[in-house]
Amino acid sequence: MSEPTLLARDLRKVIGPKTIVDGVSLDIPAGEVFGFLGPNGAGKTTTIRIISGLSLPTEGRVLVDGIDVVAEPVRAKASMGYVPDRPYLYEKLTGRELLHFVADLYRKEWYACEPRAVELLRWFGLGDWIDARIENLSHGMKQKLVLVSALVHDPAVLVIDEPMVGLDALAQRQVRQLFRRLAEEGKTVLLTTHTLSVAEAVCDRIAIINRGKIVASGSTAELKREHALEDVFLELTYEEEQ
Repeated sequence: MSEPTLLARDLRKVIGPKTIVDGVSLDIPAGEVFGFLGPNGAGKTTTIRIISGLSLPTEGRVLVDGIDVVAEPVRAKASMGYVPDRPYLYEKLTGRELLHFVADLYRKEWYACEPRAVELLRWFGLGDWIDARIENLSHGMKQKLVLVSALVHDPAVLVIDEPMVGLDALAQRQVRQLFRRLAEEGKTVLLTTHTLSVAEAVCDRIAIINRGKIVASGSTAELKREHALEDVFLELTYEEEQ
């Protein structure tokens, strides 16, 4: 395995009397799609908010391309694209205006970002909608536009929370194919999901988190061979419903 593009060490997040994340460590190299699974409330979103620099850890550290997310947040975030589970869009902007705005945030010239933006828009079938106001787009189209905006500056790492929510079958397929293509380009993709089929379809390796701790990890092939992936996941989901 190559050196990790994304490294998290002994992450803990304590809020009041409750420990939300408890000793999570991840090593994700370039060219890998990594799935972070677990039932609702397991600590997935809190962990990736820490990784993305949106929440400070109580303990532990995160390095993106060797840059400490807490010590040098601007430099670290420049190498990262992030899509939350409930993204917010400025709906009075057009798609083009949004992408210009995001490029400006990352201090990138639009001429340098435009070819990639156009390619991704066409990939998702949004090329004809680039000058439409976002408020006129469907929910699925907005989700795709959010993903394009996270990639417009060509980050080394993409962190995405529940990427398939609100997407139809075709769009889900497009997203899965895009993740594999990004990995082939040498990018790192970290995605969270509570859907086992999504992880099996696209991820090289998987970690399962429950109650703030990683309880199983490995390649999809290893976990399936050991009958751990489905068994552990169903056990956690079952416990959650009790």
